[in-house]
Amino acid sequence: MSSNRLNQNTLRSGPNQTTAANPDSIKLTQTKLGSTNNSSSNLDSQSSLINTISVPAPLLYLNGISPWASIDETPNKLLYKKIEVIIEKMQDDSGSGVTIRTVKSFMSKIPSVFTGTDLIQWIVRKLDVEDTIEALHFAHLISSHGYLFPIDDHILTVKNDGTFYRFQTPYYWPSNNAEPENTDYAVYLCKRTMQNKTRLELADYEAENLAKLQKLLSKKWELIYMQAEAQIKVDKKRDKMERKILDSQERAFWDVYRPTPGCVNTTEEDIRKTMRMRRTDHPNLGFFRSKPKTSKPAQSPLLPHSPLYSSQPTTSSQINTNFNQKLCEQDEVTTLENLRKEKDFLKRRLERRYVKVSRVSENYTNYFDQYTEFDPFITPADPSNPWISESTELWDMEKSPKDIPQRRVRRWGFSIYELLKDPCGREMFRRFLEREFSSENLRFYEVCTELRYATNKDIVAKVEDIYNEFLAPVASCPINIDSRVMAITKTKMENPDRYTYDEAREHIFNLMTRDSYNRFLRSDTYRDCLASAKKKHNLKYF
Repeated sequence: MSSNRLNQNTLRSGPNQTTAANPDSIKLTQTKLGSTNNSSSNLDSQSSLINTISVPAPLLYLNGISPWASIDETPNKLLYKKIEVIIEKMQDDSGSGVTIRTVKSFMSKIPSVFTGTDLIQWIVRKLDVEDTIEALHFAHLISSHGYLFPIDDHILTVKNDGTFYRFQTPYYWPSNNAEPENTDYAVYLCKRTMQNKTRLELADYEAENLAKLQKLLSKKWELIYMQAEAQIKVDKKRDKMERKILDSQERAFWDVYRPTPGCVNTTEEDIRKTMRMRRTDHPNLGFFRSKPKTSKPAQSPLLPHSPLYSSQPTTSSQINTNFNQKLCEQDEVTTLENLRKEKDFLKRRLERRYVKVSRVSENYTNYFDQYTEFDPFITPADPSNPWISESTELWDMEKSPKDIPQRRVRRWGFSIYELLKDPCGREMFRRFLEREFSSENLRFYEVCTELRYATNKDIVAKVEDIYNEFLAPVASCPINIDSRVMAITKTKMENPDRYTYDEAREHIFNLMTRDSYNRFLRSDTYRDCLASAKKKHNLKYF
């Protein structure tokens, strides 16, 4: 079933535009599928979109790599390939995949859906997962990347119940799409406001985003409106069931790239992993570190009556000395050539701009817009600003654990740093982790932070206490870290200092950021606190 909703008309400027090639670059093409058909034999018959990407030419010749080979091997792309293999097995039509059916309700039908229970049972049965909790967590990770989604919710998660889910069409897979522009998002939101349907009503955060985009893109809003109208005309020609499916798939696509507040954008790349793969001394990129093979020039034999014969070395020590000198000269020449090539390559890299100034300025604008209402110099504080007036009522109210203001609770959803910086937020997060049986992670993070500021005489004792409490085989509060981090930590414990547990601390912090923090924002604890703060705020001005 075709679902090329982002390519309905030529007016719309999408993320898949062809970029002009640089003279020092080679064009590669990547075919994007526009169909949900999973058979590899029918790829030629599907509609495709050619995405041309420009790649520096020197990178393609490193270590014998063909210039026409695929270099799209970023950490995210490698992850997408593994997920897509599993998704293809889930969608197998031969009977071994997840059961997909059309559910009949009182007045309508819900096409092409499956339940969360069916998905979890398939994972346990086909992927040899013994624990249901682990299968649920794995399904949640697949959903967070947009490969399957709930049909009635903007939060991409999976529940082990009768909630209905639907597979995403390959056209909207993250591996087939770059980061979409704000213009595309504006067209999508504007199109939904034009259709008087309950299922297409904008959520609160989407309405706020639409207002910001209308202000940001005011100069070309008329063109955006025309594009939305053109897409609606095309949609009206579709079948009703097909239109329902396509609307839900497009909504799930934007839930991945423009997630609900409190959810993480899983398409963002880890800059450390990316740079680690692109460095010149990587095993797969050993061009500048390898020495070219040089053939030894042929020499004519020296005859006894030759004038050069008498000057040739006669002893073995002289022969070895001359041979070593020649090797050193060859090594110097090879090293200089490699350094010149590396210098030229890095020069070309510096001359080429890889960061869009418009994108950077847009990110800065979004960041400062987010924190505008929390800056008392820009937004008038209630009560009065203590930096201007002599009243400290605002600071006293911020310190109070009771009657937490709504603006303070909303700030917890910006990042885990904001949550842990607030004493009340940290305490509420601790209570949530206790119910999740993972409070030892936060406790370990706190004691490692305290170790950094401990006095020198107490460092050795604190390092030993932390190990006995969290890392020892019989620890009272054991934490879950991998073998690599454990090996590094044990090596550092031979000469303990205030940074002995930095790797383990970072590992646990990333675990809380990716898993516990997101579940906290979706929990009833945070939602109830936000709702109660909003209710008190409304009653105050009633």
